[in-house]
Amino acid sequence: MASDLSIQPIEQDQKMTINEAYAAARPAAPHVPQLAQPARQDMQLDGAARRFLLAALTGFVFLRLWAIFAVPFTDTTEARYAEIARKMVETGNWLTPQFDYGVPFWGKPPLHTWLSAGGMQLFGVNEAAARLPILLTALAVLFLIWHWVRETVGRNAALVVTVVLATMAMFFGASAFVMTDMPMVLGTTLVMVGFWQAVSDADSRWGYAFFLGLAIGMLAKGPVAVVLCGIPLTLCLAVTWNWHLLRLLPWGRGMALLTVLVVPWYVAAEIATPGFLHYFLIGEHVQRFLTPGWQGDLYGSGHQEAKGMIWLFWLMAALPWSLVPALLLTRLGKTVTMFRQDRSGLLFYLLLWAGSPVLLFTPASNILAAYVLPGLPAAAVLLVILFAQVFGAKPSRAARTAFAVATSVIFALFLALTSGAIFAPQQIRLKSDKSLVAAAHAALPDAQLYTLGGRSYSAEFYSRGKSRAIEVEDFESLAVDGAPAAFSVSPDKAAEAAAFGLENLGEYGRHVLFVTPTAGEVK
Repeated sequence: MASDLSIQPIEQDQKMTINEAYAAARPAAPHVPQLAQPARQDMQLDGAARRFLLAALTGFVFLRLWAIFAVPFTDTTEARYAEIARKMVETGNWLTPQFDYGVPFWGKPPLHTWLSAGGMQLFGVNEAAARLPILLTALAVLFLIWHWVRETVGRNAALVVTVVLATMAMFFGASAFVMTDMPMVLGTTLVMVGFWQAVSDADSRWGYAFFLGLAIGMLAKGPVAVVLCGIPLTLCLAVTWNWHLLRLLPWGRGMALLTVLVVPWYVAAEIATPGFLHYFLIGEHVQRFLTPGWQGDLYGSGHQEAKGMIWLFWLMAALPWSLVPALLLTRLGKTVTMFRQDRSGLLFYLLLWAGSPVLLFTPASNILAAYVLPGLPAAAVLLVILFAQVFGAKPSRAARTAFAVATSVIFALFLALTSGAIFAPQQIRLKSDKSLVAAAHAALPDAQLYTLGGRSYSAEFYSRGKSRAIEVEDFESLAVDGAPAAFSVSPDKAAEAAAFGLENLGEYGRHVLFVTPTAGEVK
């Protein structure tokens, strides 16, 4: 692929305003060639197609809104991060997230915790309040991508891209999930869009957006966000030998902005809890990914997977649209030609951006499926643009039908999962102790709840911190000491609990609730 760096002539009116005349009279600034603008070939959609796309997008948004209010927090990931945010609100310590009372959480920076804690500070301690700020970051990503594609390609392509991204399995699932990844995706997307716009239009505002995105990524997940953006940018500039484009970024003020937004928290966190920087920078960013079965994790255990598993995670995360590359392979020659004829280099840029998480995590041993999320916005844009170029700007009847079927299937799948979590949590053995905590509170208000065999973050959240994990050796002494208490035990320990004289109040999902005999029956 060759990149044409010539600036295209722009026809202008012969008359100039005073400002334009003044600008023309000033000495010319040193010339830095910009990227050629992509050829604008918008998709051709009729009114019915646009209405379907808008209806699909609306349906997915309402489904997600329903879920954020009605689906309980589940263990381990979402309940854990929600409980960390709840503790931030309860303790008033907004500097250091706490894994447990007085125990700092060094695993991630605090941006996602600030967002969820802020939501709960405003709207009360509940699921929707913690999830709503995360949903807003996902909507911000969708808006940013929509705006960029509309300006770069056209409004029809922008609408299709937005629907494709919003309906990708992992993006939809993470769009209101209390965890670190969606805020980081907002940061990396802002970096990549900001860079492209800054070097294409020489617009300093987008240059500042580039540095703002780096700051968001550093506060959301740390240096990995910089690496995920650095991989595609470095490769793109190296292959096209366009290093001079870096001069179009406002490095002085941009780095000052980045420093002011990021450094104070990192310094304050290390001062407040010495050892944070070493654990976070070395443990979480080096040992976690290079050491199989890493045992240094202070907050759980490593997620050991076969090397290269990230490729399968990408295919699953992008469903149903990860099937589109198979269609493009049926016209491999034309697909390759599109890359070769792309004078702007946009397709190559998108390809590197979409593949960045895969490139980074292929040799890693400890990975999660959510690690592919930063590449999904680029994948959505690339797949839609390529499909339109290879198969035609006006979708065929078969393409429209296939799109409608794929969208409907993924909607039905998420509708079924949401409905099951809301209406049949017992039947699907949902990993949440919300109903158990409610039953324990009804039987013994304000009594201590003990979970046998490990922490239940959902129990901690819904009990407002009154749940505590105990080991088997402590069970008997607590069960017979006479103090009112509730116990959450696994079904295989139910007989043992009954032998201590505890009252069985029933099975709640994966656990059985026992209370001291003085509790009586739950009304």
